[in-house]
Amino acid sequence: EHGDDQYASKTYEDLFEKLDTNKDGKVDVAELRAGLTSMGITFRKGAAQKIISSGDKDKDLGLDFEEFSKYLKDHEKKLRLTFKSLDKNNDGRIDHMEVRQSLADLGMDINQEEAKKILQSIDVDGTMTVDWNEWKAHFLFNPATNLQEIIRYWKHSTVLDIGDSLTIPDEFTEEEKTTGIWWKQLSAGAMAGAVSRTGTAPLDRMKVFMQVGGARAGISLVGGFKQMLKEGGAASLWRGNGINVLKIAPETAIKFMAYEQYKKLLSSDRGKVRTHERFIAGSLAGATAQTAIYPMEVMKTRLTLRKTGQYTGMFDCAKKILQKEGVKAFYKGYLPNILGIIPYAGIDLAVYESLKNAWLANYAKDSANPGILVLLGCGTMSSTCGQLTSYPLALIRTRMQAAASIEGAEQMSMNRMVKKIVEKEGFFGLYRGILPNFMKVIPAVSISYVVYEYMRSGLGIQK
Repeated sequence: EHGDDQYASKTYEDLFEKLDTNKDGKVDVAELRAGLTSMGITFRKGAAQKIISSGDKDKDLGLDFEEFSKYLKDHEKKLRLTFKSLDKNNDGRIDHMEVRQSLADLGMDINQEEAKKILQSIDVDGTMTVDWNEWKAHFLFNPATNLQEIIRYWKHSTVLDIGDSLTIPDEFTEEEKTTGIWWKQLSAGAMAGAVSRTGTAPLDRMKVFMQVGGARAGISLVGGFKQMLKEGGAASLWRGNGINVLKIAPETAIKFMAYEQYKKLLSSDRGKVRTHERFIAGSLAGATAQTAIYPMEVMKTRLTLRKTGQYTGMFDCAKKILQKEGVKAFYKGYLPNILGIIPYAGIDLAVYESLKNAWLANYAKDSANPGILVLLGCGTMSSTCGQLTSYPLALIRTRMQAAASIEGAEQMSMNRMVKKIVEKEGFFGLYRGILPNFMKVIPAVSISYVVYEYMRSGLGIQK
């Protein structure tokens, strides 16, 4: 070991000499960038800065030899650990099967071609396997310490709160669970959801009105808002928002806990969760959370539709529903709601995966990080597709929830309601209110993303 150390510090010394072009005994960002580029090491922008600032102990904006070799030593240790964890059969080489295996462990399925692509980018001598020297040479100056960083970019982030809570929960790595990052992530997400729902509440209320009103009400967007303003003033546009925000917390918590449990139950061998297992676990977790908080959903619809002075508040609303209609009123429309989870989550996941793979295949040049716009774009498109498919079920659900509070509306079963709507208003009757629904997607996504980022830096979760 000791000889190895001496050899290492000798190579570090040579490297340091080579990089320190103005010979002031310090390597600064510019020198590092120029030197590495001339040595043919490519890295992402900002990487040189990151290396310097993570190694620079005395804050003099450059690394002296001691700091430089300490950075390299620490980094090399991390890299060796990653290398060892990848090299499953311990033959001192990593082949494409091992790359695939490791990515699968982290919950990312890639095919053989993609695994080979990753390898070729590291493999110098063309053996299609990577040995420690190649690995070290490739990553020593790349602050991305492990494959998990690649995956972190592409985790389907559930920050995007479109106001529909049917998405599959976030994956957390073991380290994130032990460090308690997960609850910070969840609370940042919940906060983002609260702000974005509040920001888009008027459109949401409009959607509910259109879903329930049907053809005879003939509400147009502008006309609808005018009516609302006339009936209850500007504040009435936010009716039903309070409970909509309140239900985020219990729902997120239940969904997350249930998801972890279902994953344990479903995955055949411990630790590896395949895409379809994640889909099933996610859908079940969604269904569990929805079942637990469904009465809040019913109250949300009733409070949203309420006339001025109808209920004094949430508890009053709950009390009146109980007195008038009994407990079962709180589970009206439950069936279409649960049925809606499957097409939504399935299509959301499928579209996201295919957009992701298309991006990785066509545009991933120098790093696996697609950048925030691409991620938000993929996320928005996939959830929009999910919404489109399950929208009629959501419409039926809302109508069933509201039926008792509308004068002259009869209560009927799901199938009958579908038939009736199609008879009276044609197929597009099932898509009433889809316009305000889609109008709120982009503002909702943007608001929740911005708030989420602020919350993350506030809570100190680093990227």
